[in-house]
Amino acid sequence: MKIEQHETSKQKGIKFIMKHGDQNIASAYLYILYNDFHKRPFGIVEYVIVDEAYRSQGLGTKIVKAMIAEAKKQNCYKLLLWSRYSKPKVHLLYKKLGFKDWGKEFRLNFN
Repeated sequence: MKIEQHETSKQKGIKFIMKHGDQNIASAYLYILYNDFHKRPFGIVEYVIVDEAYRSQGLGTKIVKAMIAEAKKQNCYKLLLWSRYSKPKVHLLYKKLGFKDWGKEFRLNFN
């Protein structure tokens, strides 16, 4: 049996940035992906980062809400994100914004 590969072209990534003057103080990535199992795309959130000096000011909430709004605008049927077990405060934020603790991440790092 042979495995075939077919590239898709609809995928896209959107970088969200919050600035204070010229300094980036928060950022995150939203990827919009398509597959053959659904007519609508889904979104993946990655690297939600707020500069330590600007944490606990609601910036993480603002940037994630902007990403949720964009995922809805892109007609996504779901939005996924992952977070390390060592970030319980962040997990509370995600739950407050409507995300559910759905499963477990398996990861394979490449050097």
